[in-house]
Amino acid sequence: MTKLTICLIICVLTMISYIVGKLPTGLTAMVSMVLFVLTGCLDPNTAVGYFGNTNGVMMLSMFVVAAGFNRTQFVRKCASSVNKIAKGSLTRVMFGYVVITALLAQFIQSSVIVYGIMAPMLIASCDELGIKPSKVLFPLAMMCIAPISTLPLGSGATQFAELNGYLEANEYTTFTVGLTDPMKARLPMMIFLALYCIFLAPKFAPDEPVVQTGEVQSRKDTREALPAFQERAGYIIFILTTLALIFQPQLKIATWVICLSGALAMVLFGVLTEKEAIGAINWPMAFLFVGALSMGGALTETGAGEVVGNILAQFANTLSNPYLIGFVFFIVPFLLTQIMMNRTVMIIFIPIAILACKAMGANPVGIIILVQSACLSSFMTPMATPAVPMCMASGGYDIKSLIKQSLVPALVLCIVAVGWIMTVFPLY
Repeated sequence: MTKLTICLIICVLTMISYIVGKLPTGLTAMVSMVLFVLTGCLDPNTAVGYFGNTNGVMMLSMFVVAAGFNRTQFVRKCASSVNKIAKGSLTRVMFGYVVITALLAQFIQSSVIVYGIMAPMLIASCDELGIKPSKVLFPLAMMCIAPISTLPLGSGATQFAELNGYLEANEYTTFTVGLTDPMKARLPMMIFLALYCIFLAPKFAPDEPVVQTGEVQSRKDTREALPAFQERAGYIIFILTTLALIFQPQLKIATWVICLSGALAMVLFGVLTEKEAIGAINWPMAFLFVGALSMGGALTETGAGEVVGNILAQFANTLSNPYLIGFVFFIVPFLLTQIMMNRTVMIIFIPIAILACKAMGANPVGIIILVQSACLSSFMTPMATPAVPMCMASGGYDIKSLIKQSLVPALVLCIVAVGWIMTVFPLY
C-alpha cells in the first residue's frame, strides 16, 4: 500500500469522525496528525512546526484581543449605535456588518483578523436584540473569507502582479492579467455573497448553538464594568491593533507579531486577567486547526494534490465546452481547499491551469482567476482557514451545521463564478 493510499484512508476516516461527532474534534485532529506521522505520510518536524504556525498564532492572539475588546463597554456602545440605526431589524444589522466586513477584507488579507475585529461587535448587537449569535456568525465568517482582495485596494492591488508572475514562471506571456481583471471577475461573486449573507444566510443558520463551547458559555457571564483606565485601554489597544493590521505593509511588521502584541497588551494593561486571557483561547479549535494543517501537509507531501491536478488537466483537454472546462477548474480546487491550505492548492493548480491552456492555445486569464476564486472560497470546513475554527468557537457550530449552511452558497457561488468569468474572459 502506497503512502498516498494510506494518506487518503486516514483523511477519509478523519472526515467521518468529524461528521459523526462521537469524538471531540480536537482529539480527532490530534489522532489523525499522529497517524500521518507514524505512517510516514508527514515529516515529524513538519508536524510539530504546525503548533507554531503563524496563522495559528494569529488565531489564538485574536481570541484574546477580541475577548479584551468584548470586555469593554465600547463594543456594546458601538453595537447599540448600529442597532439604533437599524431600528432593531436583523436584516439592516446584517447589511451594516456585511458592508463593513467586505470593505475591511480589502485592506487586511487575513480572514481570521477581519473576523476577530468584526465578531465582537456583531455578538454584542445580537445580545441586545435577543438573538443568538449562531444565527449570524457563519454568514459573517463567509464575508471575511470569500471577498478578500476582490477590489484593487490594499492587498487586492497586487493580485494581478502575482498572477502574471505565474504566467511568466510557466513561460506563457502571450496573455497578461490587468490591474482590474481580478475585480471584474470576482465582483459579482462578492455582491452575490453579500446579498445572500444579508437576506438568506440567517434563515439557514441554527437558532441555538449546536455545541456549547467555552466561548459561547462565557457570554452568559455578568461581570462588573472595567475601571476607567482599563476601559479606555481596552478600546485603544483594539483600535491600534486594527490600524496596525490595515497598514501592516507600510509598517513592515509581521501580522502575527501585531496580533500577539495586542493580546499581550490586553493583559499588561489589566483589560483581561491572565486567567481570562487563557480562558478566552478555544484550545479544541486550536488543536483542530493544527490537525487541519497536518492533513493538508500530508496530502501535499504524498503528492495527492499534484495527482488530482494532473488528472484534472488531462480531463479538461478532452472537453470542448469552455464552461465545462471552467467548472472543472473551479469545483476541484474549491473542494480540495476545504481540506488543504488554500495557498497550497493555488500553488498546485494555477500552474496546471496555465499549462492546460497553453496546450490548448487558450487564454488562461479567466481560468487562473477562476482557480484563485475557488481557492479563496474555503468556508465549508475548518481545514483551510483559521477563521472557520474561530467562527465555530464563537457561534457554537459543529461540522454538520457548517456543511448545512455552506451547501447553498457554495453551489450558487460556483454557478455565478463559472458563468460570469468564462463569459467575460473567454478561452478563445
